[in-house]
Amino acid sequence: MEPIGVLPLDKPAGMTSHDCVFRLRKLFQTKKVGHTGTLDPEVTGVLPICLGRATKLARFITDEGKVYEAEVTIGTATTTEDAHGDVIDSKEVSPSSFDAEQIDEVLLSLTGAIEQTPPYYSAVKVNGRKLYEYARKGIEVERPTRIVQVDQITRTSDVVFGEDTCRFRIRIACGKGTYIRTLAVQIGEALGYPAHMSELRRTGSGAIDESRTVTLATLESCETVEERMQYVLPVDEVVAKWPRLDVDAATAGRVLNGAKLSGIPVEFDVFTVYNEEDRCLAVYRRVPESDIARVEVMMAID
Repeated sequence: MEPIGVLPLDKPAGMTSHDCVFRLRKLFQTKKVGHTGTLDPEVTGVLPICLGRATKLARFITDEGKVYEAEVTIGTATTTEDAHGDVIDSKEVSPSSFDAEQIDEVLLSLTGAIEQTPPYYSAVKVNGRKLYEYARKGIEVERPTRIVQVDQITRTSDVVFGEDTCRFRIRIACGKGTYIRTLAVQIGEALGYPAHMSELRRTGSGAIDESRTVTLATLESCETVEERMQYVLPVDEVVAKWPRLDVDAATAGRVLNGAKLSGIPVEFDVFTVYNEEDRCLAVYRRVPESDIARVEVMMAID
């Protein structure tokens, strides 16, 4: 029987998201495996992996909010905006440079809808090519500035000074497309110093937090696919907090035939549809500036 559901993987350092997908295809003996948003190789943490027909949900899970724990280093900037690039700028930092209160004020100023310019070493495409492809060849191109949503930034550690730099940890709740590396650089710029992100872990993705995750090592210790399935979340649990529309039997029949629905509340953008038996039938998306919604994914799975 085909594995179906969402695996809350704790991605290890040193692996790409695609590496994880490749490994899980073998462990679950299925080709239908898809991740829900790339994590850089050295970043650890929550990476929801969709299995079987649940792969149709991947793009929606990718759009959900994320939570990160990061370390920011003030005093040096790097080519990649993280600890793995070459140092390109430095400026001595001391306890007299700024204090914790000033840092907290900067963090507050960087919440809400903010502008970001993606780093050169990123997968953002310009003229059909990824920025890191230009960067590796030493080609400079104009990077697109875009608006991202940062819901909250909180400092979670003391500010530690030493060796002409300082470090502190932050927790970030944000929307899709936010670069935490770039956020670290922006924090430094606001303080008047070069900066980079020296460590990063994703602790939440949509409805999944790190307490629910499983490691590849644990999965590999299981002897059968059936044993590994105990760590896979059912689809209904993953979409439980999405806007929900309950329908009667007649409408449920139309939904199963892929019919459009009308009279959809304006606040419903992407939402689930359930029948009278509390079964998730489909995921719908409202047509902009209308009360009509079209089916995006059929989720009636036996």
